[in-house]
Amino acid sequence: MRILYITLWLLIPLVLAAYHFGPGQQLRKMDLAQSALKTARQAVSEQEWSQAVVAYQEALSKLSKDEVETATRIRIEIAKAQMQSAGLPEAREDLIELVGELREDKNMPADVLEEALSSLANARYYMTYLMKLEGQAPSVWEPEIEAARQEYKLLAQVGNDRDRHLNDLEAAIRLARAEPKELYGLPIPKP
Repeated sequence: MRILYITLWLLIPLVLAAYHFGPGQQLRKMDLAQSALKTARQAVSEQEWSQAVVAYQEALSKLSKDEVETATRIRIEIAKAQMQSAGLPEAREDLIELVGELREDKNMPADVLEEALSSLANARYYMTYLMKLEGQAPSVWEPEIEAARQEYKLLAQVGNDRDRHLNDLEAAIRLARAEPKELYGLPIPKP
């Protein structure tokens, strides 16, 4: 009987090691991802946008492959932080790609697609604003503001926050009609 107890006692470290190198690694990655998300949210609250981008990217790299919805939400937050940290063109490109993926994925909740589409429309709006300030030709900025207007219109029709999307739609229409001279001297709108 003592041999049985001793054998069981000696197997405990083996069981713990198997857990540590098996499911324990997945739990460790989840803890690291949660820690990075907490750091990113703290950076956002302090308006440290470049730090937030780095922390969100770290959290994204720690997620497992089966956490698609969480990864998508983090990608949206990365794009939002990039828009704030002088990465507007990159954020816009990432959001175009993400919205395309989300439209094909029928398993993704509608609120995730709505958030991504809203962020993309905002990125297009701000790109148009900057293009008009730079004095670029209407043939360059008109497709951008038209796409933003269409996305705001869609969001106003099917989105949850109808009033906000209608206000955004009106702002896009005003921007499309505004002359570049009217924008000079005005503060650049913040996302």
